[in-house]
Amino acid sequence: GIRLLLENPAMFKTQVRAILKASINKNIKMMLPMVSTLKEIRESKKIIEECKKELRSEKIKFDQDIEIGIMIEVPSAAVMARDFSREVDFVSIGTNDLVQYLMAVDRGNDLVSALYQEFSPVVINTLKHIIDETKKSRKPVSLCGEMAADTLAMPLLVGLGFDSLSMSPATITYAKRIIRSCDYKKTKRLAAQCLKMQSEEEVKAAIEDFFNKNKITR
Repeated sequence: GIRLLLENPAMFKTQVRAILKASINKNIKMMLPMVSTLKEIRESKKIIEECKKELRSEKIKFDQDIEIGIMIEVPSAAVMARDFSREVDFVSIGTNDLVQYLMAVDRGNDLVSALYQEFSPVVINTLKHIIDETKKSRKPVSLCGEMAADTLAMPLLVGLGFDSLSMSPATITYAKRIIRSCDYKKTKRLAAQCLKMQSEEEVKAAIEDFFNKNKITR
């Protein structure tokens, strides 16, 4: 996480310089992982600016306008999404860790792994909160993690308002077929319906019903 990087500024600067040097073709963005406070974002940006200044003095070219984003993976960042998003150019939500922290569950522990519920109303309402608060800052918000590649989740994710989903190449074909088969207005109604539900079972049933009624194959 970013906290560990900030505890070792020399290593952080080495990594930032390498990223900046590689950004010359303007096809790279920089994302700060596991942020939990505004201070971490601001300290990171300060170090990035120091690295930019060094490269300029060394006459090394890089993308002067490289975008800097954050990964929202912990509840504190989710709660403060509007303030955090104002500090950066884009936001990505890491569902694997976020779900785990929200539900207080260790996915690797068989005794409690059943509580890892990505379709829990707690998770869905948190995602919606992050999306809405980030868009108040007029910043794009994307999703990564297992949920982004879950074909069952895709109509719901579209309806919640995500700008993009991150997934493995093997899933892209299925995702494109599902998303292209969806009516956006209907996905928004599905999301609104799921946000009012009280259990993961209800949410999953509503999404399955959406697939069946709209004759969408997974």
